[in-house]
Amino acid sequence: MYGNELDEKAKIVAAKREENLKFEHARLTADEKDALLLKYHPDRIKSQFEELKIGPNKGQKAPIELAAVLQGKPRYDVDHIDLNHIDYTTDVLVIGGGGAGTSAAIMASEAGAKVLLVTKLRVGDANTMMAEGGIQAADKPNDSPAQHYLDAFGGGHFDGKPELVYTLVNKAPSVIKWLNDLGVEFDKEEDGTMVTTHGGGTSRKRMHACKDYSGAEIMRTLRDEVFNRPDQITVVDFTAAVEIIKNDKGQACGAVLMNIETGELRIAKAKVVIIATGGAGRMHYQGFPTSNHYGATADGLVLGYRAGAKLLYQDSLQYHPTGAAYPSQILGKLVTEKVRSLGAKLINKDGEVYIHPLETRDVNASGIIREVKEGRGVENGVQTAVWLDTPMIDMIHGEGTILKSIPAMYNMFIKYGIDIRKEPILVYPTLHYQNGGIEINKTCHSNVENLLVAGEASGGVHGTNRLMGNSLLDVVVFGREAGIEAGKMFSGINETDNSKLSLQHVKDFEKERDAAGIKSDVQSPKILPVYHHGNPEFEGKVIPGAYN
Repeated sequence: MYGNELDEKAKIVAAKREENLKFEHARLTADEKDALLLKYHPDRIKSQFEELKIGPNKGQKAPIELAAVLQGKPRYDVDHIDLNHIDYTTDVLVIGGGGAGTSAAIMASEAGAKVLLVTKLRVGDANTMMAEGGIQAADKPNDSPAQHYLDAFGGGHFDGKPELVYTLVNKAPSVIKWLNDLGVEFDKEEDGTMVTTHGGGTSRKRMHACKDYSGAEIMRTLRDEVFNRPDQITVVDFTAAVEIIKNDKGQACGAVLMNIETGELRIAKAKVVIIATGGAGRMHYQGFPTSNHYGATADGLVLGYRAGAKLLYQDSLQYHPTGAAYPSQILGKLVTEKVRSLGAKLINKDGEVYIHPLETRDVNASGIIREVKEGRGVENGVQTAVWLDTPMIDMIHGEGTILKSIPAMYNMFIKYGIDIRKEPILVYPTLHYQNGGIEINKTCHSNVENLLVAGEASGGVHGTNRLMGNSLLDVVVFGREAGIEAGKMFSGINETDNSKLSLQHVKDFEKERDAAGIKSDVQSPKILPVYHHGNPEFEGKVIPGAYN
């Protein structure tokens, strides 16, 4: 029980549950969706974006917080960095230890490459670990990659790069098989058939899950596979990349690394560099809470941008419609879309179903924001929100479904005395995913030679909105593709050609900053967020959940 006036508000939902269970809200038309997004989606608030003054995307807009780090000061004076003292020499340098980075490392090692994987926290401390609902793949008789393509391309507002969406959906079935063969414990029927469900914006049941621990199970398996290859993959943890190193031909050939515990700098030289640093939720754009892990601070975008890599859709973020809005201890934590795919509906304070629960994420997020702004949200002392009527799930599928299918959700709330089998929960959009990133082609190349990018740090796969289950798919598909491509490249790159390591591009970037009159003292990459009242980044802002 909530144990306060929220109990009375929850009774309104309970009183209409039987009626709402039978009611099927019509899907919005394309025009209705566009109007809703235009008025209420955070990406459409012009005052929250600014024009970039320098770099490959000069003249384009970016979130204010992202623009600050993209155009920020380097963390170190490059004249004081000794590039002649090389600490690590490798064939392939992978920056990032999440699903994309580990997949890339595994596939590059399969090709015989010596791999150095560096990660600023530990292997697996990534958004991959926190993904819950599942991974899409059209591998059932009533489905096809072509149908998956239409869902994904349309769900991204037709902004995705066609060749990337094509690669995503066509590689999906083989990726599921690969993960299953590695040992991922997917949900299966007694005869071994994989269980699949719907997600928002999907026309077929193609969501493969491991209860609601899908990302953790996939990450566990990939991490173990990396650690099982010590002769091929060297892991250096608690180490962040702070600059990409290029040679005098303009090719990426390594990185400056910083031990985040000691501050010591190390130089890594490589034939191929793969950026797989993940997302940006801990930038707290527009003051939103986030579902992201602690290290999600857009580092890869900064590293690539300073090295000359072009960004795509850097102004597009995904606000997951159902972040926990009560109690304060879990504000912003993800309430997986699987809750809605199992039948829970979104309900306003009047007990009304106001939207279809499986509209695309940007539409449902905008719908919740509309209900709150127009006075139909539920005041609760933490974050005005709407109800997600979870008791509907057991009513639809039978008692025990919640404990069987979404145990993580049950456990997250029951520790605060909220039994989601009996009581609805309060939700509000949470900053969840970086739709855009460094622009890549289908083999993960950026426009900087020998610099590949995979996973959430890349841009173009999802257009300007991502469907549920396509993120875990993205990180594994394109992590593998980056590793395969690096495995093809490394043997053809001569490390004895006497090309000189250089950070001249960083000096050139600083000159460009000066010429543009940028006076900001913001240093980048950010590395880790800082949560305290004296942090100047928070002046004049309320960052929900930041001080809990």
